Amino acid sequence: MDNPVLVEVVRSRFVESVHHGALVILGPDGSPLLELGEVRSPVYPRSANKPLQGLGMLRAGLDLDEADLALGCASHNGEPEHVRRALALLERHGLGEEALACPPDRPLYQPCAATGSRRAAMNCSGKHAAMLATCVQADRPTEGYGHPEHKLQRTIAETVVEATGEPIAATGVDGCGAPLFAFSLTGLARAYQGLVTAAGDQRRIADAMRAHPWLVAGTGREDTLLMLAVPGLLAKGGAEGVHAMALPDGTAIALKIDDGATRARNPLLVAALRELGALPDNPAARSVLDGLAAGEVRGGGRRVGELRVREGVLRTGRGPAS
Repeated sequence: MDNPVLVEVVRSRFVESVHHGALVILGPDGSPLLELGEVRSPVYPRSANKPLQGLGMLRAGLDLDEADLALGCASHNGEPEHVRRALALLERHGLGEEALACPPDRPLYQPCAATGSRRAAMNCSGKHAAMLATCVQADRPTEGYGHPEHKLQRTIAETVVEATGEPIAATGVDGCGAPLFAFSLTGLARAYQGLVTAAGDQRRIADAMRAHPWLVAGTGREDTLLMLAVPGLLAKGGAEGVHAMALPDGTAIALKIDDGATRARNPLLVAALRELGALPDNPAARSVLDGLAAGEVRGGGRRVGELRVREGVLRTGRGPAS
C-alpha cells in the first residue's frame, strides 16, 4: 500500500510515530468529497460489517424489537445488561449459551473483566444470538449457522454485495468465527449511506442502532459516545483500525489505519466531523468529542504530547477549516 500519513504521534513537540491509512468521504449524492489513499481496494471491514450482517438477517426473516436488533449489530462491552440481553434472546428461541459459535471471552469493560470468560460476554455474542434467532424464526438449521455455505450466510453475502455495490473480493473468518467479507472502503461508505437514507429494513438497522447506542458498544466506547453526541449519526468501528459513520443527510465516512492501530481512529473521526461542519453546538457533547479526539500521550505520569491529524489532509471544501 502507498497510503498517506493521516495521524501523527507527538511526544514533547517531536513527531515520534506516524499512522498511514486510507479514508473516503461520500457526499449525500454518493460522489466523493474526499479520497485519501487506496479507498477502492478491498479490505476486511471487521465489525464495521455488523450493520450489513444485521440487514442480511432481516432479509432472511429475522423479527426483533429495536433494542435486540441494536445488540445484533453490536461489539458490546460484555457489561451485565449486554450479557443478560444476549442470553434472554437465546432463551426466547429455545436455545442456551452453548449454541453460540463465538468463542468464550472476557468482557471488554475492565470493571467486569474479573467475571471471567464466557461466550455471552464475547463482544460479538449479540450478533451470534441474532443469527441463531434468525435460523429459528426462518425454520433453518441452527447447526453450522456460521459456515459460509449456510443459507443464512449466503443471504448475508448477497445483502453485502447489494449494499456495497461491489462483489465480495475475499471471504475470511472473523475473530468471532463468523464469515467475513472483503470489499472497499468506498463500498463500506456507500452501504452506510444507504442505511441512513433508505427506507425499510436498511432504515430499521440505522434507527435501532441510533436509538440504543449503549447496546451497540457500551460505557466509554467511541461508537456510543459519538452517537450520543452527534444527533442522527450512525457509527460502527471494527478491529484493525476500521471505522464507518454516516450523517443523517447521507454524508458517509469510512477509514482504515494501515497498521491496525485503534488509537489513530478517534482523532480522524472527530476531525472529519469538524471538517463537515457536523459537530454539535451543545457544550457537553463538544467536550465529549474533544476528549475522544485528544489522543493523549503520557510520560512521567503526565501529558507530554498528543495524537493529531496531519495538517492539511482533511479538506473537503465543506467545513470551516477548508
